[in-house]
Amino acid sequence: MRVRSVKDITIKNVIPRAALPGGEVVIEYSGWDLAGTSQPEVRFGDFSAQVTMASNDHIIAKVPEPSSETGTSELIVTRNGHTSRPFPYEVGKKLASNLHPVANPAIDSEGNTYATYSGRRGQKTPVSIYKITPRAAVTPFATDIMNATGLAFSLTGDLFVSSRFEGNVYRVSPSGHTETFIEGMGIATGIAFDRDGNLYVGDRSGSIFKINAGKEIFVFATLEPSIAAYHLAFGFDDYLYVNGPTTSSFDSIYRISPSGEVDRFFTGLGRPQGLAFDIEGGLYTVASYRGRRGIFRFREPKKPELIVAGLSLVGLAFDLNENLMVVDSGSVYRVRLGITGKPLP
Repeated sequence: MRVRSVKDITIKNVIPRAALPGGEVVIEYSGWDLAGTSQPEVRFGDFSAQVTMASNDHIIAKVPEPSSETGTSELIVTRNGHTSRPFPYEVGKKLASNLHPVANPAIDSEGNTYATYSGRRGQKTPVSIYKITPRAAVTPFATDIMNATGLAFSLTGDLFVSSRFEGNVYRVSPSGHTETFIEGMGIATGIAFDRDGNLYVGDRSGSIFKINAGKEIFVFATLEPSIAAYHLAFGFDDYLYVNGPTTSSFDSIYRISPSGEVDRFFTGLGRPQGLAFDIEGGLYTVASYRGRRGIFRFREPKKPELIVAGLSLVGLAFDLNENLMVVDSGSVYRVRLGITGKPLP
């Protein structure tokens, strides 16, 4: 077929604004009418992407795995010998691998990131928690916690860790010393602190426990059980937000009032995991929604917006430098979004 016109290829936009390996991005372009000609080539820096669909105004491509080794890169499109100008695009940079996170990472006051090597249920791993510095130096931080799961920092700067195997929550000092804080939390998964220093623990069997400073335990709320883990975060409204995948493909983010009343913030997500808030009150979660997978932002309760494309993601947390730290089932990534996170708790 004869090409009716060929102009310079211009990339107009890429949706979403950032991605991780395996994530699908939509490249909007202009400058040619090439129906019936060869498949375009898409490259993120030096790495070629898999093109899953191409039309005369947009292309869908998967971010190649090696691109995360270098992070932020330039995207180009080539077709029939014509190449676009480079389009700056944010691919998250891999900071650490060979981990096993099952919930949000945690960030300390110095900007270090903490992530677990949780292991299979009942598996004792040599290291339970790793510390990753902003310069991507990875060191063991805590050991001897069976199936380390949820992570959260207290107001005093100690790291608290749940064990889904033992049902305990541990307190880990800044030097890495570990002690048992509370026992009997069922299948203890996600944890979070409120502004008064009360600790909340998600027992994925269906309960959210509240533990006060005197270590008194209350059943704060009951929810539908999760097949994996509950993920917890407090909003500026002092409501506790909770999600976790169930047997349904139409899951909810729950919103629990300070008195323990439960309602649904949003329903319709597939396998929601991880929760975080930005400084403006936007809520971020890992999920699938209407065929797209990655991290979605809710500026309004009924309007999820894909902000980072990615696969097999399990948790997220904002650092101190307007980056989103994201974990999948084996690695930690830094995604430069230029968004300030909500101060914790």
